[in-house]
Amino acid sequence: MIIYNTILLFVFDLYIFFALRSSGIQFAKKKWFTWVWWGYSAILAAGVFVSYKFSIPLMYRSIILVAFFITVVCKLIYVIILLIDDIRRGGVWLARLFRKKEPSPVVEKQEELVEEKKHGISRSDFLLKSGLAVASIPFFPLTWGVISSAYDYRIRHQKLYLPNLPKEFHGMKLGQLSDVHSGSFYNRKAVLGGVEMLLGEKPDVIFFTGDLVNNEASEMRDYQDIFAKVKAELGVFSVLGNHDYGDYKYGFEDSAAKRKNFQNLVDTHKVMGWDLLRDENRRITMGNESISIVGVENWGMGRFPKKGDLAKALQGTEEDAVKLLMSHDPSHWRAQVLDSDVDAMFAGHTHGMQFGVRAEHFQWSPAQYIYPEWAGLYKDGNKKLYVNTGFGFLGYPGRVGILPEITIFELLRGEA
Repeated sequence: MIIYNTILLFVFDLYIFFALRSSGIQFAKKKWFTWVWWGYSAILAAGVFVSYKFSIPLMYRSIILVAFFITVVCKLIYVIILLIDDIRRGGVWLARLFRKKEPSPVVEKQEELVEEKKHGISRSDFLLKSGLAVASIPFFPLTWGVISSAYDYRIRHQKLYLPNLPKEFHGMKLGQLSDVHSGSFYNRKAVLGGVEMLLGEKPDVIFFTGDLVNNEASEMRDYQDIFAKVKAELGVFSVLGNHDYGDYKYGFEDSAAKRKNFQNLVDTHKVMGWDLLRDENRRITMGNESISIVGVENWGMGRFPKKGDLAKALQGTEEDAVKLLMSHDPSHWRAQVLDSDVDAMFAGHTHGMQFGVRAEHFQWSPAQYIYPEWAGLYKDGNKKLYVNTGFGFLGYPGRVGILPEITIFELLRGEA
């Protein structure tokens, strides 16, 4: 992945560099520009390589990855603008090719000069210069999303109406965390603050819906003591997400190291006091009444692993009035869960793509073009799904508009 990303950045650099050099932008022809352009890219590529291959402080690693991410986004936008101009110019070239009389280079140059006199600037120069301004726009919100929003935890309160909820459970508080991605963290104090916000709500039971790490169990080393503080009177229940299996770690393909890493991750849940449910269920009781907590291994559409066995997880819950399911990927809801007798499913996975708008009566994110259910509460008859947009972050170490979430549910008997 490191090699591919570096090659992609190098291709962008070549394309943009020669486009600028051949344009009317004077500073691009200066010797200092060449040194600055390629020097920055070389330092950035070296920084990314070092951050992945060697153990460096997370703060520095984060700075490097932020710079790399923002640089690639800005250059990608500029490449698209340049491609538009090249396609236009290619169309003009083809049109001239099929003319009865091909104009000479002198005539073509005269046509460009006439265009510049008429409009003040040629189409190509306009796209090149305006493209620089457009491509720089993402720099500001993406940078702000790192500085201000990466750890800006928000508690979302959600009433959850369940017609069959036993009376003893009416008013029970349920907390949900999801998508911690501890390998991306670089601020212990901020993470501790988020955990304390959850505990300050005093939930009766807590769900964690997957992706504790990015790839390796060792990522929890600096944060295990913090998340071990997550306790609730009726228990903390957890499931695995697609990142918890180590499938995205290069060199882990079906190896002893991968199996050992996975076992270490499972043990981490146990050490923290979390009850990890792997296609199984638990019954919690209040007074003389009880409900079932069900958890499955990751099950997702498309390229994501389909490890979960819902039928197995539900065995023994047939007589229970209410079944609450933890399943990491929200696509599982429509694919299988709606055909079961599960009352409510709790998921994560999407992160709301860490970019978008989320207001009281309106929300938008590119995530919605991939996942029909990507953030908040969804209903199908009396069946419910809630998608938590995540506590941590992955890839881009920040959030723009879609802030890190802690959800507190109030379970209510009845229909909304």
